[in-house]
Amino acid sequence: MQNAPITVSRYADLPGRMWSHTAPTPVAAPRLLAANDALAAELGLPPGWLRGDEALQILAGNLVPEGTLPIAQAYAGHQFGGWSPQLGDGRAVLLGEAAGRDIVLKGAGRTPWSRGGDGRAWLGPVLREYLVSEAMHALGIPTTRALAAVATGETVLRERPLPGAVLTRVARSHVRVGTYEYLASRNDTDGLAALTDHVIARLHPQAGDAWGLLDAVIDAQARLIAGWMGLGFIHGVMNTDNMAVSGETIDYGPCAFMDAYHPDTVFSSIDRFGRYAYAAQPTVAVWNLAQFASALLPLMGGEAGIPRATEMVNSFPARFGDAWLGVFRAKLGLVTPDPGDADLIQTLLGTMAAQGADFTLTFRGLTDGTARAGFADPAPFDAWAARWSDRREADPVNPAVIPRNHHVEAAIAAAVDGDLSFFDALLAAVTRPFQDDPVFAAPPRPGEEVTATFCGT
Repeated sequence: MQNAPITVSRYADLPGRMWSHTAPTPVAAPRLLAANDALAAELGLPPGWLRGDEALQILAGNLVPEGTLPIAQAYAGHQFGGWSPQLGDGRAVLLGEAAGRDIVLKGAGRTPWSRGGDGRAWLGPVLREYLVSEAMHALGIPTTRALAAVATGETVLRERPLPGAVLTRVARSHVRVGTYEYLASRNDTDGLAALTDHVIARLHPQAGDAWGLLDAVIDAQARLIAGWMGLGFIHGVMNTDNMAVSGETIDYGPCAFMDAYHPDTVFSSIDRFGRYAYAAQPTVAVWNLAQFASALLPLMGGEAGIPRATEMVNSFPARFGDAWLGVFRAKLGLVTPDPGDADLIQTLLGTMAAQGADFTLTFRGLTDGTARAGFADPAPFDAWAARWSDRREADPVNPAVIPRNHHVEAAIAAAVDGDLSFFDALLAAVTRPFQDDPVFAAPPRPGEEVTATFCGT
């Protein structure tokens, strides 16, 4: 391959015990389903290359770019609080880098860490991640991106036979908290030091050392999760192997955006006790960051570093609180901070929860004057709006369109039947989230609600 500038991943410069040379498994009959031409341009890929046959063969896993070294990464993690000492890329292959960003094929076949699985993905999770990650990018949230989706022409066996697909995912990095846990659990201090040097050089050059890296990751996660909260987004599976040290949203499995607002909302079918509910996400972040700090301790003085590391992790709530206030002030059009802002925001959220008001449409209604109509009993909203009018200084900034669950599921169902037109229309809408759209801005009608989401593995 001579045209597409995909180079060997810098991750392959790290010790070989942290990764495995793993080529993607070829597929029978690849077919391009979606291509992100704008992202391709950002990556320096030639115009039109993404839609050519060479690209199709590479993105399906049938052709390895010349001069690259495809690898699968090792990591561990805490999953719903339980320790898993060896996870790793069970169905993802890191092809290499373009413009300094990882190019990964997700659903590319078995790896040394597939743990008995087939290493494949079916069409539904691939299209869900494509839609939601591109929507998040358009909404200004740090995230992995979708470069392409390819049908494999093969069947994947889950609860029933389903069409297979491969997602090409782009990220600043795929290093996770679980990557650090993998090395720390093996007392691999040399590996931790090498990984930390790699992460600092690539992601957080201002950090300087492990202490600075811990501080940078805490700050990045505080801002990221505040952004989630401002959109009513629920990640659904905030395991430590799904927290990227880059501060990007990663691994869109059972994720969802709320329709009716309630802080205890859960969508993930495997989150039976609400560990990763909407309102629990900041608390879970603290728990995950504590695991990150623990893994870094060998580079921070061992046991002697525990008090300082604990103090730093415990700074997360304040940092998150500041970021959360910033996000919601913008949603209300508040420019000058005021001590009463937190109460003003919480009063609105409490009123929304009490009446099941739609999260996205309520805040969008503050922008266009229609918010009152979303409350069956408008009196509490009117009382709040009187307070708000005294504080409002600018136009609120709120999206009209999010990838609502019922639309995502409808797009997947149509695609399984061979019709991508609804997916294409939904993708166009969610990547223009601040434009009104009478179809895709609408909440589900009675009977259309989707209340459970699935990992899709």
